Amino acid sequence: MAVRVLSDAGVQRAYTVPADSFLDLLDVLQFESPLTLVNARQETAAAFMAEAEGKLREIPAVLLGARGAGVVHLLSGVRNAAQDESPLVVLLADRPSVNLTGDDADDFDPLELFRPFVKWSARAEVAAEVPGLLAEALGEVQRGRRGPAVLAVPDDFWIAPYGGPVPQIPVQPDRTGALLRSADEVAGLVADARYPVVIAGAGVRAARDELVAVAEQLGLSVYNAFRRQDAFPENHARYAGHLGLGIPARQLDALDRADLVLAIGTRLDEVTTQNFRYPLPGQTLVVIGTGLTPTRRRGLTFRIECEIGPFLRELSAVAIPRTRRSSAANAATHTFMTPPDTRDSAYVHPAEVVRAVRKTVPEDTIVTSDSSKFAGFVHRYWCFTAPHTQLGPADRGTGYAVPAAVAAKLTEPKRCVVAMTGDGGLLSTGQELETAVRYRAAVIIVVSQNGLYGELAMHQARAHGRLSGVALEHVDFAAWARSLGAVGYTIESPEQLEPTLARALRHQRPSLLDVRTDPDVIDPDVRLSALFRADRST
Repeated sequence: MAVRVLSDAGVQRAYTVPADSFLDLLDVLQFESPLTLVNARQETAAAFMAEAEGKLREIPAVLLGARGAGVVHLLSGVRNAAQDESPLVVLLADRPSVNLTGDDADDFDPLELFRPFVKWSARAEVAAEVPGLLAEALGEVQRGRRGPAVLAVPDDFWIAPYGGPVPQIPVQPDRTGALLRSADEVAGLVADARYPVVIAGAGVRAARDELVAVAEQLGLSVYNAFRRQDAFPENHARYAGHLGLGIPARQLDALDRADLVLAIGTRLDEVTTQNFRYPLPGQTLVVIGTGLTPTRRRGLTFRIECEIGPFLRELSAVAIPRTRRSSAANAATHTFMTPPDTRDSAYVHPAEVVRAVRKTVPEDTIVTSDSSKFAGFVHRYWCFTAPHTQLGPADRGTGYAVPAAVAAKLTEPKRCVVAMTGDGGLLSTGQELETAVRYRAAVIIVVSQNGLYGELAMHQARAHGRLSGVALEHVDFAAWARSLGAVGYTIESPEQLEPTLARALRHQRPSLLDVRTDPDVIDPDVRLSALFRADRST
């Protein structure tokens, strides 16, 4: 019955590292269920996969956690689901309901690990509760602010008979009247504003077309929140920029001039707000979305708790069209996103890698990344134009790119999926390339191998003028990929990039491109050697 509840809710896959904690559930999932069971190689990677699918589909996947210490490895993915508002259902194997030994000293309560990071948690006390609690969890992860839910189920409950009806997932009440009143109020604020600006986040992805229509109708300048660059097309005339790291002042022109800021479907985190600088105290802030948390700021703030798609449609219906000039931030953004001249690099320049991949792959390619320094080049030089094309953690998430790519390809098998990662990130969870081979998920992994933990190297060079513990030995990743059953290539010059990518696309097999990039180019705007020279001059 539990599997029936999941299937009726649209769940398609369950991710796990197999264990004897849920033997009967594994058997049902493998042989008697419409769900696909995906067996990963490591628990953190399985959690990243499940989170990435929820982010991409807007419908949760299931993550199975076994008893024992391995459950701790799920925390990174679950926390990421909480930070990124990704729907996710976690089923934890709990100790049997009948404890014959009576000794719990060697066990621990897994729910206590997850409670700080989940929206909802529960433990099934009797077997008959499991289907109903599962339906409650499925409703909760998509109600209000999306996020993870965790349900602990004793091992022996999966084989218990159930004779009750199929539980129904709670439906959110219709709020059309409240939406209309809120849309009227916001329409009035926009009409009175001289420079209204939107910050679009993860919650907008399902209502992207509505946001584009409203921005065009009302002449709004739109920024994308940190690592949410597919929320609004970056080639649109109303686009003002990505509120990421290292944004130049001229790209913040629209935010500096704004008198009204509409934060739609976004958390106003440290990076998005540029170290909590924006919105400025004199700017009116309207926060629109579900599961809103209190905003502590100086200045007039309104909070509108609602689903974003219906709200934007109401706003479009009641607002008076307005023509406003595009912000100077739009032109500054296009300049900022233009790759530099890379001919003086000793090895392949990371910007050249991004340019070549972007040029070669289809427009709707799904790009996954993690928190490596290489991700900064992806954020800056990849122009995201199609919806649901970016998967990356808003917070630090080393090793996210490869597992997320595997899940994305399983979810969208007809689309090209490229994982953009560094050598540090690849060595964290890159073994999931074997999972891609096993499930015939034809992902392309592009690894920028510069032999450094780049983020830490940059901070060390600035702070101490020397490096400590950040060097990585060069690995023959192409040979390693071939040993796992994938296709492997080594790239040592820019001229090899496009032809090799074209070959990888034709293969339609999991492929890895080991690109030897310049370790001196640590950041789009920073050379490591320049930091050392600056230290010697002080």
